[in-house]
Amino acid sequence: MLVKSIALQDTIAMADSQHLTNQFLIAMPGLEDPNFFHSVTYICEHNAEGALGLVVNRPLDMQLGEILQHINLEHAELEARQMPVHLGGPVQQDRGFVLHEPLGDWQATMKVTDRIGITSSLDILHAIAKNEGPEHSLITLGYAGWGAGQLEQEMADNAWLSGPADPNILFHTPDEERWRAAAASLGVDLDRLSGDTGHA
Repeated sequence: MLVKSIALQDTIAMADSQHLTNQFLIAMPGLEDPNFFHSVTYICEHNAEGALGLVVNRPLDMQLGEILQHINLEHAELEARQMPVHLGGPVQQDRGFVLHEPLGDWQATMKVTDRIGITSSLDILHAIAKNEGPEHSLITLGYAGWGAGQLEQEMADNAWLSGPADPNILFHTPDEERWRAAAASLGVDLDRLSGDTGHA
């Protein structure tokens, strides 16, 4: 019976680890990979084949106006031109993604929740340029990706904290405060953690 019980617990743990979609992945203080040091990543998709997310607290020295110029949208509204652009991760940094709420109706959107989506089509940028885009949006270049089992292993190695994503932190908390705020939303004080403590 004990063997069956342990096997069942392992199965439950594996099932739980498959469901990090719509969660924050918060870098542990000891994670020294420069791509993810002190990062908060919003997991957009996680399944048996791997995971995809966007780092949401790495602003680039760039505003949306520069991207809009490249796609010949030079007459965008000032508010749109001044929107910050974030480094979403180390993969395909020449591709743009818009993380947004509400979902809306765009040409190429990955639905994350009933309210939040990630869109890669130009129609959303055209709308944002005219101040007709989603109520909340975060612009990134690039994304973070993990192969099958890779993120699960990193979680087992205590590289990350994970917990439910808070839209308020996602869209309203200043970039420099998101790492600590995301951890605090889980009841974790990162200043009191060493690099080798366990994840929540």
